[in-house]
Amino acid sequence: MNVQKVGMMIKMWEKVNEKFKKYPARLRVAEKMIELGLSLNDDGKIYCGNLKISDKALATAADVDRRAIKSTVEIIQQDEELYNLFNNIVPAGTLLRNIAKDLKLGVIEIEVGSESEGILANTAQLITKKGIGIRQAYAGDTELHENPLLTIITEEPVGGDLINEFLKIKGVTRVSIY
Repeated sequence: MNVQKVGMMIKMWEKVNEKFKKYPARLRVAEKMIELGLSLNDDGKIYCGNLKISDKALATAADVDRRAIKSTVEIIQQDEELYNLFNNIVPAGTLLRNIAKDLKLGVIEIEVGSESEGILANTAQLITKKGIGIRQAYAGDTELHENPLLTIITEEPVGGDLINEFLKIKGVTRVSIY
C-alpha cells in the first residue's frame, strides 16, 4: 500500500474514532459495519449489498443495544465525510477459507505484525514459484484486528516446506497451512 493510501486509511480511522470516542457502543457499530462491508443507504437503513440488515441483527453482531444502531446512523448522516464513507462501503464477497477443503483447494493463513508492507507480494511470489495458482487473497485490516491475518486460497494445497520461507518474510509472525 502506498504512503498516500495509508494516510487516507489513518485519516478515516481517526475520523471514525474521533466522532465516536465518547460512545463505545456506537464505535463498535461503526467498526462492525466496516468489518462486514455494511453500508448506510440514502433511506437511512443499513445494507449488505442490496440486502437490508435489521437493527436487531446488527445490534446482536456488535454486542450493543438496538438504540446504539439508530444513534450511530444519525451521527453518520449528520457528517458529510462519514456519510460518504459509510454510503460507499461494498461487501468483499465470499471468502472460500471454510469450504476450501471441500473444493480441494489449499489455505494459507499468515499472521501479520505491525510491519505488513510487501507481505502479500512476497507470499504470492513464493507460491507461484511452486507453480501453484492463487484463487483468492484476503487481508485483515491492521486497524480493525489486533493480529490481522492474510488468508490465501490456492488452486491446490501447498506443502509444509513453504512455512519456513513464509516465516522469513519481514512482518510475518505465524503461518498455518491446511
